Amino acid sequence: MATESRGSGKQQPSEGAHDWEARFDGGFGDVTRARLSAEEFLSALTRASPPATPEYRDDILLVVSELVANAIQYAPGPIGLSMRRVFDGVHVTLSDTSTTPPAPRPFHPGTGKGGGIGWYLIHTLCDQVSVVVREDGKDVHAFLPW
Repeated sequence: MATESRGSGKQQPSEGAHDWEARFDGGFGDVTRARLSAEEFLSALTRASPPATPEYRDDILLVVSELVANAIQYAPGPIGLSMRRVFDGVHVTLSDTSTTPPAPRPFHPGTGKGGGIGWYLIHTLCDQVSVVVREDGKDVHAFLPW
């Protein structure tokens, strides 16, 4: 369950809001909760500063979903998610409890084994992706156009 759903740790988006953050417990439902929360932020951001193209909004939501899903699968425990409007786009930061940096995995279509495309997808949609390993986990920074 997300801690943000109880109102703690979440900045409510408002007209002109350019920063947003939330914390989640790391359960499977948190992918949906994070995406819905990110949609709220992007809706407020759109009213203040519309994206150059509607696809940018969809790309950001897909990257948020992939980052949160990967964190839930590979890093037990709480997840922090923040989004910030920057000069030429949106900066998404996902914080988790694993000190292992993400790495591409082989993708085997047709085998019935899902997965393996998320990290490639994130790199394809983002202008820049970086990982900062901390003593107690890591932060994945993704910069996307807006």
